[in-house]
Amino acid sequence: MLDVVGAALANVLSGTHVLYMLLGVAVGLIVGILPGLGGIAGMSILLPFVYGMDTVSALALLIGLLAVVPTGDTFASILMGIPGSAASQATILDGFPMAKRGEAARALSAAFFSSMLGGLFGALVLTAFIVVARPIILAFSSAELFMLTVLGLGMVGVLSGSSLTKGLLSCALGLLLGMVGAAPATGEWRLVSGVEYLVDGLPLVVVALGLFAIPEIIDLLRRHGAIARVATLGSGWLRGIRDTLREWAVVLRCSGIGCLIGAMPGLGGSVADWMAYGHTVQLAKDKSQFGRGDVRGVLAPESANNAVAGGALVPTLLFGIPGSGSTAIFLGGMVLLGIQPGITLIETRLDLVYTIIWTLAIANVIGAGLCVAVSPAVARITTLPYAYVAPFMLMIIFFAAYQATTHWGDILALLAIGVLGLYMRRFGWPRPPLIVGFVLAPGAENYLYQAIQFHGWAWVLRPGVLIIAAITIASMWAGARYGRNTVDEGGESGRVRDKRPQLAFALVMVALFAYAVFDLLRWTFLAKTFPLAVAAASVAGALFVAGVIWRGPRSSAMVFDTEAAAADGASPLGRYFLWLAALLTASGLVGFVIGLTLFFAAFLHVEARAPLGRNALLTVSAVAFLAAMSHIFVLDFPRGVLQGLVEMPWPFR
Repeated sequence: MLDVVGAALANVLSGTHVLYMLLGVAVGLIVGILPGLGGIAGMSILLPFVYGMDTVSALALLIGLLAVVPTGDTFASILMGIPGSAASQATILDGFPMAKRGEAARALSAAFFSSMLGGLFGALVLTAFIVVARPIILAFSSAELFMLTVLGLGMVGVLSGSSLTKGLLSCALGLLLGMVGAAPATGEWRLVSGVEYLVDGLPLVVVALGLFAIPEIIDLLRRHGAIARVATLGSGWLRGIRDTLREWAVVLRCSGIGCLIGAMPGLGGSVADWMAYGHTVQLAKDKSQFGRGDVRGVLAPESANNAVAGGALVPTLLFGIPGSGSTAIFLGGMVLLGIQPGITLIETRLDLVYTIIWTLAIANVIGAGLCVAVSPAVARITTLPYAYVAPFMLMIIFFAAYQATTHWGDILALLAIGVLGLYMRRFGWPRPPLIVGFVLAPGAENYLYQAIQFHGWAWVLRPGVLIIAAITIASMWAGARYGRNTVDEGGESGRVRDKRPQLAFALVMVALFAYAVFDLLRWTFLAKTFPLAVAAASVAGALFVAGVIWRGPRSSAMVFDTEAAAADGASPLGRYFLWLAALLTASGLVGFVIGLTLFFAAFLHVEARAPLGRNALLTVSAVAFLAAMSHIFVLDFPRGVLQGLVEMPWPFR
């Protein structure tokens, strides 16, 4: 054990590890500050860059971001009144009123300090649990691992939104997308429709970026405004720290809630912050100021959502079951690095596990300090119109997506999934279940086949299987009862004026599931059994949703989760689809760098109405940044048709 601890300390204290952790923290801080990304999209942006990196440095980069995003997204919630991510929604209720009455500094200070304490608590719990859980892991067979996957899928489907049916259907769609390509048991190519790009399956990076980043960026662009409403923070930095210390019991209890929710596969911060907030209100003697600027309403969700990261790493590291959307991407990064979570990891690389845990703790402390340091600058930056920020984010997203396989299919798939994610967001179909279903799909199918092969159908009677099944049923019951009180990530609710768009989208989902059934019927028993069961059940579920929408707005809120009316003056979605299509067309003709240069100049001129000098400066800065990233990480740019005819210098070739 001393050898393990020594090796972990050597990893954590090495200069390279610290450097990459600081880089991850810096990226996470930027991702958290800018609404429209969040932890899932931020992890997806970093994921392509871990190719070719050594294991310890890559993990430091990813953990640095994972730790600090729940801290950085506090800026948007308190200064703007909009959630920086799903995990900071409850912070708005009291943080934004505090900012409006001149106590932004107090609210931010309390949020950062409680976030740091919550993150440290999560790392402490994870450290202790690794030691306790080690013998338990060795008793798990493929049957129990399959049931853990079902546990994660069931809870995600129920608790990631207010609609039970839509949550389960989103999860099912993620499962089917995750099973595109070669079947694990037979090697047959399923759901590829003759498209060569799909033979190896859809890359996780492309799915995550399309599903989460693009919809949020387009939604913010449609509002035609600055990101933040205020540029001054006021005083009260020390008062916020005193508030945290005075309310230590709130911080401790909510950190425990965050760890518990994080350890339940698939729930994450979007559930933990609301449960922590509700718990705090419930136990408070004086409830009169909640929703009007009570500092306890900031401390509760912020300590909980940072503790979630430590809790979520428990099932991720021990069982390969992501505890949240962000850890789902982190799990994909571990696989890319050749790390297999579970028994093998604990038995052979325990030093790596402790490296991850201690990096998480250190990154939380550094992240909180950086947030305090940059707060005054952030307050000024967030007054910029989002039209200036969006093209930079789109540049990084398209470039990161292309690094998945360096195939133009990455870009086209990104756009297609982005459109899907946008309309899922618009019509209240929760998106986190889709990404977790996508990540869990290969493991679920493999574990099921292995359980049948090793135990026959007697695997369903194993004691561990029955215990996990009971926990799954209890969790789904709790989700059906309490889950409707949570807010969907990016979801909008209200009464719709015209139900036809919702109905059309529901029928598109029916068509997708029906196509999957048609395609899967052709394959052999082992290749089609699991995905066919998912697809067939989903056709029935999607038809049910379409029927409820058809019957009108008086239908059950468990299914009829409608969109809100668009904000006054918002631009139509088609306008921004045309901009994306223009970027793709230009890149396809003259290459990504030249196409991006043209896109930047045109977008800043039309959407941001930037003066000529500022336009030129921002465009040149973007291209220089992209070229620097390409040089440092030895990455390629997408080529255009005309580049094959004319030899051009770097970085335009």
